[in-house]
Amino acid sequence: MHIGHKLIATASLMAIAAPAQANDLRDDLMADMPALMELYRDLHQHPELSFEEHRTAAKLAGMMRELGFEVTEGVGQTGVVSVMRNGDGPTVMLRADMDGLPLVEKTGLPYASTQVATPASGVETGVMHACGHDTHMAGFIGAAQLLSERKDEWQGTLVMILQPAEELGLGAVAMLEDGLYERFPKPDYVVAFHDAAQFPAGMIGYSPGYALANVDSVDITIPGVGGHGAYPHTTKDPVVLASAIVMKLQTLVSRESSPLDPAVVTVGSFHAGHKHNIISDEARLQLTVRSYTDESRKLLLDGIERIVRGEAIAAGMPDEKMPTVTVIEPYTPSTFNDPDFTENVMTGFRARFGESRVVQVPSVMGGEDFGQFKRAAPDDVKSLIFWVGGVPQEEFDAAQRGEGSLPSLHSPFWAPDAEKVIATGAEGLASAALDLMPRSGG
Repeated sequence: MHIGHKLIATASLMAIAAPAQANDLRDDLMADMPALMELYRDLHQHPELSFEEHRTAAKLAGMMRELGFEVTEGVGQTGVVSVMRNGDGPTVMLRADMDGLPLVEKTGLPYASTQVATPASGVETGVMHACGHDTHMAGFIGAAQLLSERKDEWQGTLVMILQPAEELGLGAVAMLEDGLYERFPKPDYVVAFHDAAQFPAGMIGYSPGYALANVDSVDITIPGVGGHGAYPHTTKDPVVLASAIVMKLQTLVSRESSPLDPAVVTVGSFHAGHKHNIISDEARLQLTVRSYTDESRKLLLDGIERIVRGEAIAAGMPDEKMPTVTVIEPYTPSTFNDPDFTENVMTGFRARFGESRVVQVPSVMGGEDFGQFKRAAPDDVKSLIFWVGGVPQEEFDAAQRGEGSLPSLHSPFWAPDAEKVIATGAEGLASAALDLMPRSGG
């Protein structure tokens, strides 16, 4: 998942000191950190691609069993569901994602990944945790340890899931379709965190309401009538038609979508022809389309269909050579943080971490399939995903001074301050669960 490059220049956000409200939860977590960092380095060295997280899932499932959870493997292909029942009370689900990306790592870390694999493209590639899912999993295990040791401090049902294939946007749906809410306790609350490549390490960022976007991939195939480049009048040039479509698509955001409703239509790929003097008989476009609301998504996708057909008619294309528009399914839906629930959790975070470390940040147009867990039961489930800054402090400070740039998520150079990400994420997940499942009379 890519969430952008915007930097926050407030010096107070860089503080990492613990406020007085922090209790023995943090002390116990600090005692666990050496083992969690060892786990992190192992996960970092052994990333696996989407739906291929067999070693990762087996290793973490074994750790969850040792902590006393009821563990089920193979949910949604390679997902893991761990349940701990602790009396009557709400059901809280905590989630971490497991998959790596097809990238050759260039961080120079002593424990850098040297794994190789062959993804769906059929081209062998390196594999890397370039989106920080290794920090998510280590933080997840840290939270599980804290909560399993504190069963006398909470009451309810804890469901902790390790999700495959977030990078494909398919893993959450796979787990839900495999009976996540039917075979296991259905959550009242779902919480996750994601490392962030634009915030200083240890900062917590949150966005009430829409936090991440709908992500649609759209393919457009544009037939033409090919021929010699010297005699264009005898052809129907699909390059010219495709170019007109590309330009007209820009009006969807600039003239049809409300300026107050964020939207993106990007043509990321344009392919046609093979030689200078041959007019091709086909052009192909690939688009990414981003929105927040279902209404905005419909406006953009309907508009693409209309513009493609309209430009083809204007170019004199016959009905049998109309372009085809294919919206790839399933798409990744937007992620919505329930505002009241988000503010309740952040109130607890401010007391625990300090006001300066917990900051409301703008929503982003990146995507995350975490939103599926709320969409599967919108009237019953409240959800929240929060960011944990991962940029090492000295690198963040240098970038603020204009001395170099920061790598983004999905960069082969992304190397977060893993210790601060894991410690902050683990404490955040555990403390949120404790606050959501108080003991009766507590």
